[in-house]
Amino acid sequence: MKIVKDKLEPVNMVISEPFERRIFFMRGKAVMIDRDLAELYKTSTKAFNQAVKRNIARFPGDFMFQLSDSERIELVTNCDRFLTLRHSTSNPYAFTEQGVAMLSSVLRSDRAIKVNIEIMRAFIKMRDVLAGHKELARKVDDHEHRLNDQDEVIVSIVEEMRKQRKALPPAKPKRKIGFSKPN
Repeated sequence: MKIVKDKLEPVNMVISEPFERRIFFMRGKAVMIDRDLAELYKTSTKAFNQAVKRNIARFPGDFMFQLSDSERIELVTNCDRFLTLRHSTSNPYAFTEQGVAMLSSVLRSDRAIKVNIEIMRAFIKMRDVLAGHKELARKVDDHEHRLNDQDEVIVSIVEEMRKQRKALPPAKPKRKIGFSKPN
């Protein structure tokens, strides 16, 4: 039995920009924009969107959504590569991780398979990074709560010291030691 080596080599060498930089957070979801996906699949955005629209039943609202005007403006403001969208008459589509996975059933070229694998890896990597940030944020919150508790204790100790100082009889003036100068 002959074992065939996996023909699906990583496409990172083909693409100049890492996949992670093409993932945005919109509406609380990690998404990729149709223009970036079309570029990765080496097709025009128009042809890409036509293929998606021919199979629109595969892309419910939680897999793909069209950006609003304000989201498009924000995207253009944050990313120079989308400057040509500034005066566009149609808003781009955003694909969630599930939408990108569904693209593999719509786009069937060898390149599409390779790109989909790499995009899925990028989403997984991003999810792992975010999980690490959540753990770090939890630890910071724990320390902050602990410090707040300590602050309260310190404030109560200082207040108690002030009360006790007020309760003490006034201090007697100290007798000077040594010679005094005659007036």
